[in-house]
Amino acid sequence: SPRKICKLFYIACLSPFDCPHKLRQVEGDDKVSIQSYRVHSTITSRLANTMIQSKVVNKAKHAQSLVFDVQIPKGAFIHNFTMNVNGITFTSSIREKSAARQQYAQARARGKAAGIVRSSALDMENFKAELNVPGGTKVQFEIHYQEVIQRKLGTYEHVIPLQPGRLAKQLEVDVRIIEPQGLRYVNVPNSLGDHFAGITTLSKGEKKAHVSFKPTVAQQRKCPTCSATAVDGNFVVAYDVRREAKAGELEIFNGYFIHYFAPDNLDPLPKNILFVIDVSGSMWGLKMKQTVEAMKTILGDLRPDDLFSIIDFNHNVRNWRDDLVAATPSQMEDAKKYIQGIHPNGGTNINEALLRAIFILKEASRLGMLDPNSVSMIILVSDGDPTVGELKLTTIQKNVKQNIPDDVSLFSLGIGFDVDYDFLERLAHENHGTAQRIFGNQETSSQMKKFYNKVSTPLLKNVEFNYPRESVSDVTQNSFHNYFGGSEIVVAGKVDSSNVQHLQSVITATAANAGLVLETLEDVEGLDDFLKKEEHADPKFTEKLWAYLTINQLLAERWGEMPRAPWHWSTLNLIDNDPHFIIHLEKSQENICFNIDSEPGKILNLISDPDSGVAVNGQVIGAKRHENKKLSTYFGKIGFYFKNKGLKVEISTETITLKDGSYSTSLSWSDTGTILFDASARLLVSVKKDRKVTITMDTEMSFLVLLHRVWKKHPVNVDFLGIYLPPTNQFSSSVHGLIGQFMPEPEVRIYNERPGQEPEKPEATMEVKGHKLTVTSGMQKDYRGDRVFGTKVHCWFVHNSGKGFVDGHYKDYLVPHLYSFLKNP
Repeated sequence: SPRKICKLFYIACLSPFDCPHKLRQVEGDDKVSIQSYRVHSTITSRLANTMIQSKVVNKAKHAQSLVFDVQIPKGAFIHNFTMNVNGITFTSSIREKSAARQQYAQARARGKAAGIVRSSALDMENFKAELNVPGGTKVQFEIHYQEVIQRKLGTYEHVIPLQPGRLAKQLEVDVRIIEPQGLRYVNVPNSLGDHFAGITTLSKGEKKAHVSFKPTVAQQRKCPTCSATAVDGNFVVAYDVRREAKAGELEIFNGYFIHYFAPDNLDPLPKNILFVIDVSGSMWGLKMKQTVEAMKTILGDLRPDDLFSIIDFNHNVRNWRDDLVAATPSQMEDAKKYIQGIHPNGGTNINEALLRAIFILKEASRLGMLDPNSVSMIILVSDGDPTVGELKLTTIQKNVKQNIPDDVSLFSLGIGFDVDYDFLERLAHENHGTAQRIFGNQETSSQMKKFYNKVSTPLLKNVEFNYPRESVSDVTQNSFHNYFGGSEIVVAGKVDSSNVQHLQSVITATAANAGLVLETLEDVEGLDDFLKKEEHADPKFTEKLWAYLTINQLLAERWGEMPRAPWHWSTLNLIDNDPHFIIHLEKSQENICFNIDSEPGKILNLISDPDSGVAVNGQVIGAKRHENKKLSTYFGKIGFYFKNKGLKVEISTETITLKDGSYSTSLSWSDTGTILFDASARLLVSVKKDRKVTITMDTEMSFLVLLHRVWKKHPVNVDFLGIYLPPTNQFSSSVHGLIGQFMPEPEVRIYNERPGQEPEKPEATMEVKGHKLTVTSGMQKDYRGDRVFGTKVHCWFVHNSGKGFVDGHYKDYLVPHLYSFLKNP
C-alpha cells in the first residue's frame, strides 16, 4: 500500500517547489502574502482529479525560509508537482534521497529558491516542504493528485482539505462533477462553519454539476478587524448517482472495464455481533465516557432479529453474558447498565479477549443458535498496545487468524492519537473487516456511531462476480465477504474489445445467502464517447484510472514490505525514571536492577559497539529541587549514532532531530507519523504523539524511547525520557556500555535468600563476574503499558550504583558528547 513505500522516495525539483495547502513562515511573517489560492477538482465517473495552486510573494528584501504543508486525502496519489519562480517554471523529478538533499543544500547555499518535498506522515495524509525564497520573489506552487471517491452510507463524499494558512487576495474552489449514469442529488454541507453560509453556489444538470466557492478577503477574515483567516477545514461535496433495480453499472473504455455494484433494494440480514471493549487504565476519562455514550446509542439501534453480547477486558476478560442473546428491549437495557458501570483500570489483554469472542461465536454456531443467512462480526474497540498476556503482535494476529471462522468479520476501532493503528488495521484486513482510527476527543462518540452505521446493515454475504473468461482478464478482485448497505463494490480489469458484446449479457453476481442471483447486467456504458463530449474531460483519464487501480500492487511487488520493529517485547532491558536500570537475564529468568546517581549535564554511555558502529548515550537532567537531601536525576536527552551509516538521532523532551552529515530535520512530539530517514540503511523512525519514539535500523536493531510529561508547574518533577531495548538486538561481541555489556549475558547465581532489614524486602547473595554481592528483592516499573503508574517488575537490586555488577565504576561510562564511543571499555 502507499503508506508502506511512500517514505522510500524523496522528491526534489530542479528548482524545487511544494504543495501549499497551508503556508507557515519561519521568520518575517508580515512580509509574505498569498496573491491567489485556487483548488480545481473534476470528478468523472467517481475518479477525482484535483489541482491546488497557490501564488505567493516574499515582499521582504532578504531570503526567507518557509514551510508549506499539503494535506492529501488518504488513498489519493500525487502525479504532478510544478513550481514557477519569477516566471520560470520548474517541474519535479524523483531523485535518490541523498542526491535530493545535496541538491537542495547547494541551491540554498547559493541563496536560490530551493525546496525539498518529503513525507512525514505514515498514511500519506500530510506532506511538508521546506522552501528558501529570495527577497522580492514571486512563487507559484501547483500540485495535482487523484483519488477514487468511495461510497459510504449511500453517498459519495469528495473532501478537499482547505487550509491556506492566511488571507488570500483571491481564493477559489471549483468542483465539476460528470457522471454518465446520471446524478440523483448533489449537496454541499456547511462543513467550514456558519461563517461561510450562503457563499457557495451549486448548479446541477442531469449528468453534470458545478460547485463554486469564492469568498472575498473580507469574508475570509475571522472578524471584521482580524488579520487571520477563518478558512481552515474541509470543503465537502456529497452526491449520489442514479441506479436502476439491477444495481450494477459497467463501463468499458480504452481496453479496460470498471464495474460498480451497489444494490440498495434488499432487506438487511440478521447480525450476530460481539462488542469487545478495552477498559484498561489508559481508557480512563473522556475516552471511556465517550465510548459508553456511543455504545448506549449503538445498542439501541440493534434490530429485533440480531443477536449480541459484550466482552470487556483489561488484564482480565469478562463476559456480560456467556452466550449471544436476542436484542430485546430488556436485554439492551441490561447491556446499557453494564456498560455504564465500567471503571477503567489495569493492563490490556487483547489476545485473550479476541479468542474469547471467537469462542462464543463458534459455540453459538455449533449449537445451531445462528440463522444460516445471518452475518457474524466482532467489533474491537481499543486505545492501546497489548501489555498483558501475549504481547507479540504477529502471534496475536496468527492466533486470531487460526481460530476465527471464515464467515466471521473482525472490525477494529482504534481510540486516541497514540493507538497502534497499524496492528489493528492488519487484524481487521486479515479477517474480512475494516479498521478506523477514532480520535479521542469530544467527537469520539459521533465517530464511533458513524463507523457502526457503515457496518450495521449487511445486505449480502459472500458475493462473487462471474465474468466470461473469453472477454475479461486481470480482474482486480471478484469475490467479497460481506456487502453493507450504503457502500459500493468496485471491480476492474482488462477486456478484449472484440468480445464486448458477449460481455454485455453474461455477467452475474451471486451471493451465499438464500442462493441469491442478482439480475444480469445488460447495458454497458461506453465512457470513451461520453468523455469526448466533455470539455473538462482529461484525455489521459483512462490510463490514470488504471494506474490508480494497479499502483498499490505494482509498488508492493517492487519494494516489498517495510521493516517492522518488534516493539512489544515480553523481555527487555530498560532505563526509566530516576534513572533505574533493569537488566533482564534470559538464561536465569531474573531481572537485576541498579540506579545511577550522576550529576545533571553529565552524559552516560549506554551502548558502545565500535565494530557495529553504534553508540547510544543519555544526558542527565535534575529535578527542580532536592527532596530529603537528594536530587533525583533522569535522562532528558538520548542520542543514537549509527557511525557506519553516518546517521544520528537525537531525542529530547522537546523534539526528535534526525541528522545525516550537514543535513538535519526535526519531528515534533505533537504529531503522530513515521519517516524512513534513510532508504539504503532502512532507518525507520516512528513517533506516537506525546508518547513514544521507535527506531529500527534495518531489521537488526530496535529501540523504544518513552516520553514522560509532568504538570508544567510541578514544584519538583521535570519531563524525562525512558529507553527500552530488546535483547534480540544484533550487536557485535565487543559491545559495551552500561547496558551493552550485558548483551552477552553474564553468568549469575542468586542463592541464600533471607529476611532483609525490612520484612517486605528479602535479601540474597548474588555471584557475578567473580564478585559476591548482597542484593535486595524489590519492585521497579515498566512504563510501556501505563505511563502514569507503570507495571511492576520484580528485580534484585544491586546497591552503590551497580558496583560489582557493572564493570568498573559508573564514572568510567561518562563521555564528552552525545554521540561518543567509550574510549577504553
